[in-house]
Amino acid sequence: MSQRHECPCAPDCALQRALDSIGGKWKLPVLCALTQNGRSRYNELLHSVHGISNTMLSQTLKELERDRLILRREYLEVPVRVEYELSEKARKLRPIIVDLIRWSLEPAD
Repeated sequence: MSQRHECPCAPDCALQRALDSIGGKWKLPVLCALTQNGRSRYNELLHSVHGISNTMLSQTLKELERDRLILRREYLEVPVRVEYELSEKARKLRPIIVDLIRWSLEPAD
């Protein structure tokens, strides 16, 4: 696999795609909740991510699933049980996020 790094202003910018996958108000809080709590059901996430509405949680989960950052598992029970967990791709984000946190805590020059 070749490692090609393109300029952020290129028409099909890999950096922009990455930021779109984790950007927005709710994606990182949902990913952080899944990191802390592990596999979670919808209502558990709703209570873990303070301030998020049902509509926004549902939309965020669909987008994260589309971008392969979370896995949605549906169990055929009555009532149906659905659980969400981080994908391997999302687990690889953890050191990057930790580095961003460290960077943000550095004093400005």
